[in-house]
Amino acid sequence: MKRVLGNKIDEEQLITEVNRYLNDYHVGIDAAKRGIIRKYGGADSSSFVTASSVVKKIGELTGSEQNVDIVAKIVYVENKDITVKGLSKTIISGILGDETGTASFTIWEPGVTVLDKGSVYNFRNCYCKLWNEKVQINLGNRGRVEAAAGVTMDLPERSISMSSSECKIGSIKEGMGNVTVTGRIMSTEARNVMVRGEPKTVYSGIIADDTGKIQYSAWNDFSLKEGETLCIKNAYIRAWKGIPQLNMGDRCEVSRVDSVFEVVNADSSRKTVDEITRIGGGLDICVEGLIVDMKAGSGLIKRCPHCNRSILNGVCTAHGQVEGTPDLRLKVVIDDGTGALGAIINRADTEALTGVTMKAAEGLAMAQGEGVVAREMASKVLMKRVRVTGNVMSDNFGPSMIVKGASRVEVDVESEAAKLLDEVEASI
Repeated sequence: MKRVLGNKIDEEQLITEVNRYLNDYHVGIDAAKRGIIRKYGGADSSSFVTASSVVKKIGELTGSEQNVDIVAKIVYVENKDITVKGLSKTIISGILGDETGTASFTIWEPGVTVLDKGSVYNFRNCYCKLWNEKVQINLGNRGRVEAAAGVTMDLPERSISMSSSECKIGSIKEGMGNVTVTGRIMSTEARNVMVRGEPKTVYSGIIADDTGKIQYSAWNDFSLKEGETLCIKNAYIRAWKGIPQLNMGDRCEVSRVDSVFEVVNADSSRKTVDEITRIGGGLDICVEGLIVDMKAGSGLIKRCPHCNRSILNGVCTAHGQVEGTPDLRLKVVIDDGTGALGAIINRADTEALTGVTMKAAEGLAMAQGEGVVAREMASKVLMKRVRVTGNVMSDNFGPSMIVKGASRVEVDVESEAAKLLDEVEASI
């Protein structure tokens, strides 16, 4: 990492950053490296290699390889236009296969690379990740693709199951296919969008059962109505910012059922951070844990009056110089013993948790400076147990929640200690 970052960060600061990512944010080592290198403006983390590459078959990949060569046949390929930091770029993605299996791939810096479906190529200096227990092959700015001249490859026949498996909404995670879900329609919406220059209507909303809620979307009009209970067969799951979404494609079957059940509430949607990490995210999830850190950007802030974004030194990234509107918020890290997630808490819940009102915060800031407000709030919430509910998203830095509701949880230390002691004695 020192070699990649050069003189952009000294060794002591680098050690501090690594410790924060691993022990405070509880992210994996690969995510920590990518985050730190990205933060300090180093080369893309995909170029971070430590040894000469090895050659592996797709079936031998574990998802942790940092520098591997693969000879494989193009099963499927497409060019995609994406936006990164406000700039558009083109990537190549698809599926590779050899005699041992198949895996998805992405070329992040394709340049003039053109791949033909059915052709065999040497993919050099790849790095791999594991997502939903499936290996993903990536090529960064050090990766390259070469035609494997004279090499032919016959792939084994793949059996595709069309059967659908029943699944509770609270157990859904990205990448699942052919799922059957029974739930109640909580909301419906029809939006007109342009797809490849043609007007289309997409139907979306929220569906819930007794374990969770999930957003759905469909290109076909299934005449869904709020309040009715449906059985949806052959749906598939995709994710947006780590939040799983139920997609109803052309093979989807929708039927009305008479099942009666109570939809999810705050208690039944409670999950551990470990569970959230495995499913990727979700809607209206409840987490209980200790506030172990309060991050920069907490306390008294200013927001753009046009878009409500937080601003710095009177400048909005979208609207330039503006007269900011004062607001309160907390940006905290909550640890429940199985992991940690970031949480952004709104003004009302910030006032309730800290006891610091907007009027008091403005008076304190005028008298002693805005930094004092954040320190005062930190003294009120750090190492306090809270219960938060909101939508959870995931990225390379781990899960984060936009909090809709938060409350303090009072702990009976004596009873908790007695319970722990009973558990210890029972295990001896």
